Amino acid sequence: MKEKDRRLDAIKMIISSKELGSQEEVLDELKKEGFTLTQATLSRDFKQLKVAKAASMNGEYVYVLPNETMYKRIRKPLSAIEMMQTPGFLSINFSGNLCVIRTRPGYASSIAYNIDNGNLPEILGTIAGDDTICIVLKEGVERKEVVMSLSNLISF
Repeated sequence: MKEKDRRLDAIKMIISSKELGSQEEVLDELKKEGFTLTQATLSRDFKQLKVAKAASMNGEYVYVLPNETMYKRIRKPLSAIEMMQTPGFLSINFSGNLCVIRTRPGYASSIAYNIDNGNLPEILGTIAGDDTICIVLKEGVERKEVVMSLSNLISF
């Protein structure tokens, strides 16, 4: 992966996981991740990523990525490098013939796509949001069968 691509991924992870209101704060976080860049380069990266400022829940303006009007912050932020090395899957829970999978922000759609195209006979279909997937299971399917089938598609 090119250095710029790695840096852009790190910026996305940092903005998604922390409430930062100034470019200086973002530059400090990037430095902790091993990226040294100028404010001008960060501004160009922000423009490319379409980063904007929006009011957070506490009323302060923070950087957000596009299409995240109701963005969520994780409780215990990982470093950007740690986030890039871990899979998007977070948890799985069942209720009747429904299954709910929680993912890291932005991962639900691609994981649901893999499930829908995985030809799993136990699953009727999925509905995906930003960080949640609802799976409708066929009647009478055992939960452990579903987990076994999904484990072939998703890194638990």
